[in-house]
Amino acid sequence: MRYMVMHYQTQDMEDGVRPSPEQQAAIGQHMQEAAMSGVLLTGEGVHPSSQGARVEVEAGKVRVIDGPFAEAKELIAGFAILEVDSLAEAVEHARKFALLVGTERVDVRRVIELEDLQ
Repeated sequence: MRYMVMHYQTQDMEDGVRPSPEQQAAIGQHMQEAAMSGVLLTGEGVHPSSQGARVEVEAGKVRVIDGPFAEAKELIAGFAILEVDSLAEAVEHARKFALLVGTERVDVRRVIELEDLQ
């Protein structure tokens, strides 16, 4: 089963504060081990919202809002797609990553597969 793990911004991330070299090394090691074991299929981080935009659609009208956005803890900081046997296994990987990154919230959601739609 594939799961998407999304971690959320901290204010430091939104402000462009980079992780320490030690934290970067620990995160890199974790990601490399997950990739080598076949659990991590892909994963990316994103830049702060000040470098992005939001598209809102209401009653058929589209509104584009340039960043930054007010509430950092509501913004996605990055994602990973994991191939695991269960939700519990995905949650365990998410727990380890959240502790390394220092984020307060990580969402774990099963990816919809073609067979789920039949």
